[in-house]
Order: sequence, then structure tokens, then C-alpha cells
Amino acid sequence: MHRSAEVVSATGGLLAARDAAGERIPEEAERIAAACRDMAVRFHRGGKILVFGNGGAGADANHVAVEFVHPVVVGKRALPALSLNNDVATITDVARKDGFADVFAHQLRCLADPRDIALGVTPDGHCPNVVRAVDTAKELGLLTVVLAGGDGGDVAGRPSADHVLLAHADDPLVVKEAHVTIYHILWELVHVFFEQPGVLDQGVSA
Repeated sequence: MHRSAEVVSATGGLLAARDAAGERIPEEAERIAAACRDMAVRFHRGGKILVFGNGGAGADANHVAVEFVHPVVVGKRALPALSLNNDVATITDVARKDGFADVFAHQLRCLADPRDIALGVTPDGHCPNVVRAVDTAKELGLLTVVLAGGDGGDVAGRPSADHVLLAHADDPLVVKEAHVTIYHILWELVHVFFEQPGVLDQGVSA
């Protein structure tokens, strides 16, 4: 019974942490809307989104890419997207030669166009390869968006990050759940901008 009580207590704590992070997502509303507007402009100009992250965040990168390329909602427009986590041969060879911190930046230098969007996902904002990729993307002229947790870590205060959207939690599992909600909102609002005739032709943002 004592062990059972511990499990119940731990479960309650995790649920409370998840709920607390979810309740704070509206604090990011203005920043999310601005990011979506800028992303929609880039797509409208013929750009694509390049997404990247490590571990569970890498799985989120794959999820984001497929949401844009193959929308599950009937009638939503497919938009070009690529996850930089998927080419194992490239990742391992770049890591062997240049170090793991360059695995995403190298791909951006080869694949990105200045019209594109770079979206990095990092649970704490301290992932060196995500930070370097964001810096590289900005140098190449891309719009840069980062999903981070906690206080945003190293990436939050960098001038290379155009939009930093936070999951207000320190537990990486809670951060991941909040990120799932945030990037589905990103996807939805990008399409909302596309559905407003003439808005993207007005140079709303660059």
C-alpha cells in the first residue's frame, strides 16, 4: 500500500506539472501568432520549412514535417517541409568528420534557400547542434523559429533566433507535451493566414 501511495503521488505530481505547463501556453499567444504570420509569408514566397532536434525532439521534428507535407485535415494545403533528422548517413558522416554539433548546420548550408524557415526543437535551449543550426540559418537569411523549454537556455537571447516559443516547464517530458500542442497551433495558424485573401501580399512581415 505504501508503494502504491508513492506511485499515486508521483502520478499526481506529473499531471499537475503537465497541466501547469499547458495553462501557460496562452502566455505565448502573441509570439506564436507573430511566428505563424512570418512563416506563412515565407511559404507564400515559395519557401519550405526545415526542422531539426535531438532524441524525442527529433521525433517532434519528424512530426512537424509530416504535418505540413501531408495534412491529416481534409482540405488543408500541403506545404513543403523536411526533417533534418532523417538522413542517417549524412548525420553520422558529418558527425564523424566535423563533430555532432555541425550535423544540422551542415545540412542547412547544403539544402536551405534564403526564403526558407528553420525550426529548431530543444527541450532546454542548450543543444549545441540546434544552437549552431539556428545561427547558421540566420546567416543564410532564413526565418528562424525555436521551440524550447524552461527559460529558453542558450538559444533564447541569441539575435539569430527570430521567434522563441517556450514551454514553461523544466521536466523534458512535460516540455515535450507542451511542444506538441504548440507546433499543432503553428500548423493551424499558418493555414489561417493562407485562408485570408490578400493578407500575405501586403508584406505583413519578412
